[in-house]
Amino acid sequence: MNLSVFLSGTGTNFMAIAEAIEQGKIQAKIILVASNKPDAPGLKTAADMGFNTAVFQRQDYPDGASFATYMLDVLKQRNVHLIVLAGYLRKIPPRVIRAYRDRIVNIHPALLPDFGGKGMYGMNVHKAVLESGAKESGVSIHIVDEEYDRGRIIAQRRIPVMKDDTPDSLAARVLKLEHQLYPEVIGELAVRINSELVGSGE
Repeated sequence: MNLSVFLSGTGTNFMAIAEAIEQGKIQAKIILVASNKPDAPGLKTAADMGFNTAVFQRQDYPDGASFATYMLDVLKQRNVHLIVLAGYLRKIPPRVIRAYRDRIVNIHPALLPDFGGKGMYGMNVHKAVLESGAKESGVSIHIVDEEYDRGRIIAQRRIPVMKDDTPDSLAARVLKLEHQLYPEVIGELAVRINSELVGSGE
């Protein structure tokens, strides 16, 4: 199974996935690492590690149609089977979602459907969790559809919110959980997709 990892920041989930592949826990190959930011630290890390990289910036294209066409062309040239969003902060074009229906996954640092939607990313999520008085937080992994954080949830893991938690301390514990759960789920998806690829003769 060929993976493409999309990131916008430091790429710590990308690193966790790459490590799990190297350890044989995920039967897949990272074929492309992409970002909407040419200066994303995670993109540089990926390039330094020898991975193929790409930059998808909407402003480089005259309209959404040409942007989606370029993204699809790159993904299909690389024969990508699964797109993994790992801290990617841009909406995926609807045409790409349709082309990869049920083959794009995202990780969210809270228990969806709560604390999701536009603007709910990074430290904003953890601040909202603490301000709400929620007793638990955690991680959600979901299929990506046309709406932010509304796709079918395929895995969740919970942790208690501590009385003395700050956004930073909660974020650190949630991130540790992300690095555990995301590789596990991708490993399970790889088993299914690899079986489908064998069945189709790919």
